[in-house]
Amino acid sequence: QVQLVESGGGLVQAGGSLRLSCAASGRTFSMYVMGWFRQAPGKEREFVAAISRSGKTTSYADPVKGRFTISRDNAKSAVYLQMNEMKPEDTADYYCAADRGTVVHSTTVRYDYWGQGTQVTVSS
Repeated sequence: QVQLVESGGGLVQAGGSLRLSCAASGRTFSMYVMGWFRQAPGKEREFVAAISRSGKTTSYADPVKGRFTISRDNAKSAVYLQMNEMKPEDTADYYCAADRGTVVHSTTVRYDYWGQGTQVTVSS
């Protein structure tokens, strides 16, 4: 089992940047595919980005391609989401998630563990 704790959320102006971090407990972090998801008020949780266990493969949702970058540091048991050129529509609670599988994917229900989320607000 792994426990996930997100940090780094906050208020930023449109066009600005934020870097989210997700710290994982346990010694098997490198065995998990990691993902970032977000949920805006009144909307369903949606996929943002995912990264393979080695960090060599990544996947992004179309709305964030070219603006967001997911990365991981297995030695530190952490995954990151660098968000640049932020837009008001990026406003949401952001969650990191861990999947015991081996394939990078965007399917919410297949992720086994979730953090509590961190709030991101982008002002126009």
